[in-house]
Amino acid sequence: MQYDQQVPRTCLVSMPWHSLARPSLALGVLRASCAREGLAVPVSYHGSLAFAEVMLQAGMTASDYAMLADIGFHHSLGEWIFAGALHGEDFGTEGMLDLARRNELPIRTALAARELAGPFVDQAADAVLATDPELVGFSATFSQTIASLAVAARIKARRPDVEILIGGYSCDGDMGEALHREYPVVDFVLRGEADRSFPQLLRAIAERRATGSVAPLNAVPKLCWRNTTTGATEISPATAPLVPPAAMTVPAYEDWFAARPPDVAARIEPELVVESSRGCWWGAKSHCTFCGLNGTAMTHRAKPAESFVDEVLKLVTQYGILDVTTIDNILPNSYYDTALPQLAAGGHDLRLHYEIKANVRADDVAALAAAGVWEVQPGIESLVDDVVKRMRKGVKSAHNVRMLRDGAAAGLVVTWNWLYGFPGEDPRDYAAVVAQLPALVHLQPPTGAARINLQRFSPNFDDPRLGFTERRPAEGARYIHAIDDDDRLARLVYSFDTPDQGLSEDEVAPLVAALATWTEGYPGSTLTARELGDVMVIRDRRAGWPALDHVLEDPAEIDAWRLLSAGRSPRALLRELAGLGHAWHPTDLSVWLRRLAAAGLVYTDGNLWISLPTGPAAVPSPAAERELLPLLTA
Repeated sequence: MQYDQQVPRTCLVSMPWHSLARPSLALGVLRASCAREGLAVPVSYHGSLAFAEVMLQAGMTASDYAMLADIGFHHSLGEWIFAGALHGEDFGTEGMLDLARRNELPIRTALAARELAGPFVDQAADAVLATDPELVGFSATFSQTIASLAVAARIKARRPDVEILIGGYSCDGDMGEALHREYPVVDFVLRGEADRSFPQLLRAIAERRATGSVAPLNAVPKLCWRNTTTGATEISPATAPLVPPAAMTVPAYEDWFAARPPDVAARIEPELVVESSRGCWWGAKSHCTFCGLNGTAMTHRAKPAESFVDEVLKLVTQYGILDVTTIDNILPNSYYDTALPQLAAGGHDLRLHYEIKANVRADDVAALAAAGVWEVQPGIESLVDDVVKRMRKGVKSAHNVRMLRDGAAAGLVVTWNWLYGFPGEDPRDYAAVVAQLPALVHLQPPTGAARINLQRFSPNFDDPRLGFTERRPAEGARYIHAIDDDDRLARLVYSFDTPDQGLSEDEVAPLVAALATWTEGYPGSTLTARELGDVMVIRDRRAGWPALDHVLEDPAEIDAWRLLSAGRSPRALLRELAGLGHAWHPTDLSVWLRRLAAAGLVYTDGNLWISLPTGPAAVPSPAAERELLPLLTA
């Protein structure tokens, strides 16, 4: 017997702190998956948009919302804002105030938002119940869990017959089972990818209601469900393979655009959210030691290039939005030769964001720019070669510098963070790199330097041999969950506190100071190279450096300079120069490289040397050409 027409009336909910600029991919995928399966499409409630409107009405700003969404994740600051609405008005306040003081968190803004949270949770419950649901499903990714539980508790108090479902990354693995055990208000937790399992769950609920049998629930993979007699958590024994590329659902976003309050919409430029792949092909080979982002679904699966391009072009046409964020953990390697050229030929002036691997070639960077990719996150994380190796990045620090240089030459925004705190770090390695940072002032600086956190699913968490042998749930978790037992709390949370490793705060101070100088000098700094006739002209207009035009005239030096573009060791440079007919004594080459380094024109990790000028992004104007001509006769 089929129960498709009897599936529960469902409302899907996305609570703060989801981005105001982007629709929820989770809700878009789940709604579209129901449509694909021929089921009634759930209604939705976009709590992030609604709470932002409340904040604006209270005199706060969209920037306040964005700050609370982005800052203090490890310390659970965003979650704490809704903890009083879940556990009682003063819950966790004293502890969070002290934690915020010690970690310089924006507590005044958080306190103002917390004053609004309780009344808003009531408002949200009213709005959800107004849709007359039988099932309410919350998407909980990172800082959405406590707000979701607070609204769920209000719904249950008013309508005990309404069943509550929570899914999303905050429920992956053991966390989902622990959430179900700790919060009886939750009837179902659906872990992992839900393109197929969510429609299956809706059918299973319909069949259970019609027959009284729980067998359909046990057939839903990765489902936690509540025994209605004992209240105990039951775990489905069913297993299923990861969703294959052809079954990855194209999201539906009409409801999000319709729900945008005018005062919020007026302040935020919207972006579409898509995915071309899931998992991480590099992580499957060599899992970066600090990264827990892929959870239990590391296996990389990419959509066929033609399907992805068709999806993007249809979405931008449908919604009239050209800003597109891909949430992939890493761009599929094959896309450089397939999807990117097809997007470039699509005729749209796209603005795409992608996460990539840093060791891309110059022609790959050009393909990104031609396709409309304007921002990349290449996972640079450090320029210290020993630390990059400890991260298991599979690149050299010179590759990271090359990415910064080539990205700048192509006009890309290169987003990255400097991470430290790895066991075995040597201050001397940092000193050698910090001494060279002034030469990089024309390249995109990191957003800051931060000590790594210990995250569930990361090798640092799973393998004590990497040095993180002591752990306990991150302190902020105690101020959002009413759980005193560390063992119980540890099964529930993603972030953990652990004794500092690697550099001390005193040892990292020179790096922090150098990055501040870099950030300050970056605007307006340029270092470019251009061939004019038989000479190479390197124009230096960087903050902290004299305004000079360096001219290379010797054919051997020009050929050597060209080879340094991709990065070379001195030995490889000598060998390749000999193949070009240039006999260069190793001592003379060493002197030449040191002269370039003294002028800040090259970077070295101790083995590889790489040139730093970006090259012209466009043909110089006639005026610029006239300015350079005197160099040819000087």
